[in-house]
Amino acid sequence: MPPIIDIDDLGFDSGAHLFVRQALAGVPVGGVIRVTGSFEGWDAQLSAWARGQGHRAFFSEEDGRVVASITRGEVDRALGAMSTGCSDPDIDGAVHEKAHPRWGLAARGAKVEAGAPEFSFRLDSKNEIWAEGAAELYAQAVSAQWNPELAIDWNASFELPDWAEDAVVQVMTYMIENENAALVVPARFLGQIHPHFREIQALLAIQVADEARHIDVFTRRARLKGREPALSTGGGQASLKTLLDEPDFSVAGFLLSVLGEGTFVNLLNFLNNHAPDPVTRQIARLAARDEARHVAFGMAHLEWALKREPDLRMRLALAVEARSDTLAASGGLNEAVFDSLILLAAGEFTPRGIASGYAAVQRLMLEMAEGRRARLEKLGFEKGRALSLSALHTRNFM
Repeated sequence: MPPIIDIDDLGFDSGAHLFVRQALAGVPVGGVIRVTGSFEGWDAQLSAWARGQGHRAFFSEEDGRVVASITRGEVDRALGAMSTGCSDPDIDGAVHEKAHPRWGLAARGAKVEAGAPEFSFRLDSKNEIWAEGAAELYAQAVSAQWNPELAIDWNASFELPDWAEDAVVQVMTYMIENENAALVVPARFLGQIHPHFREIQALLAIQVADEARHIDVFTRRARLKGREPALSTGGGQASLKTLLDEPDFSVAGFLLSVLGEGTFVNLLNFLNNHAPDPVTRQIARLAARDEARHVAFGMAHLEWALKREPDLRMRLALAVEARSDTLAASGGLNEAVFDSLILLAAGEFTPRGIASGYAAVQRLMLEMAEGRRARLEKLGFEKGRALSLSALHTRNFM
């Protein structure tokens, strides 16, 4: 005979259920606990509570007092992981292939009360969004965050000739509009991902924060010497719009991160090597580190997805070709940006300097193409196909 739990004069509206619930947790389904009390009407309260929780209560009299025998029910009021399709509910926090709509905003691994509303998240399948080592990628991203006020010496003393300062401002203007796109694309998907896949949510959130920080520092550098942002072209905007129009998570990540941001890492390293002032060099170096992480996440996701959907490789190739066709009539890279890069690499406004700068920009273009080819081959594209797809990448870099 199990011992009697005496709730004394504590009512079920004052916390008595806590003692009963804890005792029930210590017995298996079908197990029995016994309860007694002295609060007026406690037995009716207990009966109602047990019924609502899926347990059975039977009352008897022992030694002149009422005793409730409660049998733990098979159906708990909470709808746990097993009843919503999880493959292994015993693993705390396990990531599952499909998120149940009723899990909603609950913490992963939590029991969700029956009757909770169902939530509709478009990206609720692991196949659509996951990346191997997602938690480690997030931890790396958190540890690599930087504060623009502390990491950049905004008070560094320097004066540039007008042609050099104008070139920096034009490149910063170009970087801002591209980073606006790099912010909006992951932000658009962020609210569509089921919270069960919290590592991916967190990675995209920190990627959005990275881009917001880049936009801030690029803008501050553009205005550092009293100038306003320079030229933004229709061709550049058209190129970026194709990224925002892509509805598929994997394809959008491929175009943005693997091709676009991968190419931007080369550009930022170029600026770190050739910028005429310490502030621009510091900004380029720090932003390049962030962008490299974004590329790593994009690659990790696609490597994971391609193992499960080999046909995805064809869709990626078709997306590059379709984007190239869409932009065939556009102006490509802003000529003012191209000229500005030449001037920055030249370091001096002389025929010899301009020739050197032009050659440096040509080498940059080759490095960008080679980087894209290498990433495409890593994703399983045959070398010739990787070369042709790399060549089709938008002339606007991103």
